[in-house]
Amino acid sequence: MSLRERQRRQIRAEIQRAAFELFADKGFDEVTTEQIAAAAGISPSTYFRHVRSKEDLLLEPVREGGAGITVLLEERDAAESADIALAQSILARSSTLATAELEQWRSAFATAPHLLDRVALITPEHRARLVELVAQRMSRDPQVDSTPGLLVHLMLAAAEFGYLQWLRSTDHPGASLPVCVEGALNAVIGERWRTAH
Repeated sequence: MSLRERQRRQIRAEIQRAAFELFADKGFDEVTTEQIAAAAGISPSTYFRHVRSKEDLLLEPVREGGAGITVLLEERDAAESADIALAQSILARSSTLATAELEQWRSAFATAPHLLDRVALITPEHRARLVELVAQRMSRDPQVDSTPGLLVHLMLAAAEFGYLQWLRSTDHPGASLPVCVEGALNAVIGERWRTAH
């Protein structure tokens, strides 16, 4: 990663941290982009070079997961069954953030419940790549057999359900994102995905 890319990510992280603190303190709708820029120690023009909207600041942590899940799945043992490998990749990605960062994000999200229905774990491109990887593990052609796509869809839907369950549980501060995600994923894991054709 280049120095410029590291600096860009650092600025973005500072903006996000400042926004989460402000959202949690004042409420999502009450916070202006100018306030976020000031709290992050940058100009409004710098803010807009890094952020399209306040909504993106809250939704991006979930969306970033897709690339991470894909990389984690690519790195798992090829002999592992498709359902277990995909579930473990999703769970590992859900466990990467520090607890303090997660709690700050959840507190910020609690002030914008209207965004909960926009929580999406993955982009269409990353979803397509996951289907390819799962099909390889199942020895199936994703163009002919819909089973790999169905497994990916169900696993991601389960994971998104776990994320939403965790985001909504602000009255249970001890609730853990990985525990919520793992519980949802376990409902999808099963022998039906393990037969290759």
